[in-house]
Amino acid sequence: MRAWIILYLCLAGKALAAPQELAAEVEVIEETEPEALPVGANPVQISTGDFEETEDDTKKEIDTENPCENIHCKRGKVCEPDENNGAMCVCQNPATCPPSTVEFEKVCGTDNSTYDSACQLFATKCALEGTKKGHKLHLDYIGPCKFIQVCQDSELTEFPLRMRDWLKNVLVTLYERDNEENNLLTEKQKMKVKKMYENEKRLQVGEHSVDLLAHDFEKNYNMFVFPVHWQFGQLDQHPADKYLSHSELAPLRAPLVPMEHCTTRFFQECDADNDKYIALEEWAMCFGIKEEDIDGNLLI
Repeated sequence: MRAWIILYLCLAGKALAAPQELAAEVEVIEETEPEALPVGANPVQISTGDFEETEDDTKKEIDTENPCENIHCKRGKVCEPDENNGAMCVCQNPATCPPSTVEFEKVCGTDNSTYDSACQLFATKCALEGTKKGHKLHLDYIGPCKFIQVCQDSELTEFPLRMRDWLKNVLVTLYERDNEENNLLTEKQKMKVKKMYENEKRLQVGEHSVDLLAHDFEKNYNMFVFPVHWQFGQLDQHPADKYLSHSELAPLRAPLVPMEHCTTRFFQECDADNDKYIALEEWAMCFGIKEEDIDGNLLI
């Protein structure tokens, strides 16, 4: 949990330093990718501009002098003028991707290969388009590939305890740091979080035993209902259909996998019907939210 809080503080600090726009989610399944989100919309979502993909290769009008000026190709492709001075998106040569300057820029693909950057991974995926290997190649997690130990059943039951507590504390921290310049939370979100912030029974940030976290959840159950819905709402935006695709989940999942080895198994098992999507009901129940408390109106 300490690692999670450190990660959040680093990300939140970055958000406060540059309150512009946080780029969109990572594609892990063949889907339409998101537009940019406001900074602070999802503090656990790292800056994923390098991973952005869009389905429409020609969203904006073509400039007559430079046909590629206003063209946004999906990740892994670049725009090139055609013989009629039109624009076309073609696969990028992986060798043209800028080399990584820090270890954090490297990514691990689902083929268990380390790529020097997300650019290189998606350019490679594009080159394999139409093949079985290309269809299966997606971003797995951020950082070089490493050994991820098997998540045991007993460990799996502990994961949502820490995750719930973390989400609650992330919201409280955003509330404390929010002001007119940052706008980390909407007014409706602030009203919800204010009740948690002022609750004297709230368990403070820190390293807590599994037993204490379980007791806190049982005793202060209502305090966790909104944070669980809030996180789902931050991810479910492309489109906002109350279903999380793998690509929508990736900005939360990708940075956590190297630190929490039960992350992958947890989200896999959340997909109870194995349809490759996590519905709001599946998500909430994975975090222990009662069926009668699952409310789409909380997806602010």
